[in-house]
Amino acid sequence: MKTRDRIIQASLQLFNEHGERSTTTNHIAAHLGISPGNLYYHFRNKEDIILSIFQQYEQHLESAFVPYHDEPLNIELLIKYFDAIFYALWQFRFIYTNLADILSRDEALKARYLHVQNRLQNHVSALLTQLCNDGFLQIEPANIPPLADTVKMLVSFWISYQLTQSTMKSITKSTIYEGVVRLLMLFRAYATSSSLETITRLERHYTVLAYD
Repeated sequence: MKTRDRIIQASLQLFNEHGERSTTTNHIAAHLGISPGNLYYHFRNKEDIILSIFQQYEQHLESAFVPYHDEPLNIELLIKYFDAIFYALWQFRFIYTNLADILSRDEALKARYLHVQNRLQNHVSALLTQLCNDGFLQIEPANIPPLADTVKMLVSFWISYQLTQSTMKSITKSTIYEGVVRLLMLFRAYATSSSLETITRLERHYTVLAYD
């Protein structure tokens, strides 16, 4: 693995485990056993590293939530989407933990984030529309965009909400799976009679992961 990629990988690990604010470039260099100068050869500062990690985050969101076209609507397809939500929350949890602060320090990053979120809004709206067309959900067309925004809101602030509502100091996979279960509760409110069994199967699947 190239040194630049190793720095990105190690930074993501340390940011997730110890918090982005508590992790310095010296910590990252020491973790990798390289000199700070070697790190600065590849990245100007910590914000430059965060931007590179954010590019991975962008790529995941862009590829994972594209509406299905040539695939049949089944439980495996739905699990793929909900697993993608879990992956984003877990793999990039430092972003969700300290989102407002990270974005406030870098206007360019905030602009990119808003652009990504706008594209994600469109993807989720299109996905909800397809689920309605396939008879899985029943939503008034005018309510699809605000519902897509509500889905984004729940996902974006689930981690910070949990950290402020309990004594926990770090997020576990179980906590994130619980967020997926809550998201399914939202979908249940719009489920058709033919999809209730599938919703129930999904809830059981993620409840086991959350509370096992």
